[in-house]
Amino acid sequence: MPNKLPTRDPIGKELRRSRAQQRVDPDSKCACGESRPEALIPGSYPVICAKCQRKQKGQSVMDRHHVAGKANHMLTIPIPVNDHRAIFNEDMHDWPKETLENPSKSPLLAAAACIRAFCRFATYLIDELLFWIADMLERLHSVLMEKFGNNYWKNWHLHRKTPQQ
Repeated sequence: MPNKLPTRDPIGKELRRSRAQQRVDPDSKCACGESRPEALIPGSYPVICAKCQRKQKGQSVMDRHHVAGKANHMLTIPIPVNDHRAIFNEDMHDWPKETLENPSKSPLLAAAACIRAFCRFATYLIDELLFWIADMLERLHSVLMEKFGNNYWKNWHLHRKTPQQ
């Protein structure tokens, strides 16, 4: 369940998503399972995503993402190409145009861009690094309850006092 940052322009966001979807057939999916239309290569047959296309060509599957936008900061980080296209580039469309382009080189707009970039990257890391662990622990808990009973953790010294106890 990806985190959702507030969107400034939900209609614009949906229009961009709709246009991306129109560039590929409905229900299109790469052999690897990628189905986000922004990550799929328009006109490819069979349908292929940017990552798989690059793998076929022996190219890097990582992009260098300008975290705060080129106009605001030179920092780049490696991002998987499909995520770069479907998440990060899309999110930057939702930034105020003046902040993203910062034509006057305003340090205040650059600072705003850095804050926006940090918030987006933090939620990306939470989605990629943490949520799967919570899901796994919850599934494991169910299995252990079924196999060893309702209080399985007490015999294993896994019990930790919570603030309510």
